[in-house]
Amino acid sequence: MTSPDATRTAPRPSALGRFASPVLLLAAMWIVQAADAILPGSFTGFGLRSWDLEGLTGILVGPLLHANWQHLIANSVPLLVLGCLVAVEGARRFWVVTLLSAVVGGLGTWVLNAPGTLTVGASGLVFGYFGYTVLRVFAPGRVSHRILYAVVAVIVIALYGGSMLAGVVGVREGISWQAHLFGAIGGGLAVFLGRGRSRAT
Repeated sequence: MTSPDATRTAPRPSALGRFASPVLLLAAMWIVQAADAILPGSFTGFGLRSWDLEGLTGILVGPLLHANWQHLIANSVPLLVLGCLVAVEGARRFWVVTLLSAVVGGLGTWVLNAPGTLTVGASGLVFGYFGYTVLRVFAPGRVSHRILYAVVAVIVIALYGGSMLAGVVGVREGISWQAHLFGAIGGGLAVFLGRGRSRAT
């Protein structure tokens, strides 16, 4: 049993510790892509295949896979930037947002894409992190925190809002607007998930 004083004086994770999760996630994607380039065959077949029950495993595996190096590089910077903004609240919050973005984004893609369509890439997570950072201002909490989140949201919209909108509306063939849209919805839902429980503990 811990005393209130011990709880108040418990050390908080350092900035480096908080940002370790998105860095490790991105590193895993680069390792997988390197292995895919070296080993025979292709890992992309393990991605999300719409309307195929066996393809549902791609909900969790698909974000780690990319069609080529250009695809991975295009996702890397926004994933790291937006992922770190989510990870400011801690590793647990980062992984909750990541999981919900992957699951909601994957299910929406699986249902709405043409049967047999193969989807890979971390863009659904990127959109999930974007949705979370933009909607986080509406989460219950201190006024000072919500003001800070509002400032962050404005900056994020200014930097990525145009590309995020273009990723849903009028995308070219071969790009999954479904993963983008539902990934953002998953990130938005994560804003409210578990917050009441975390305040009570």
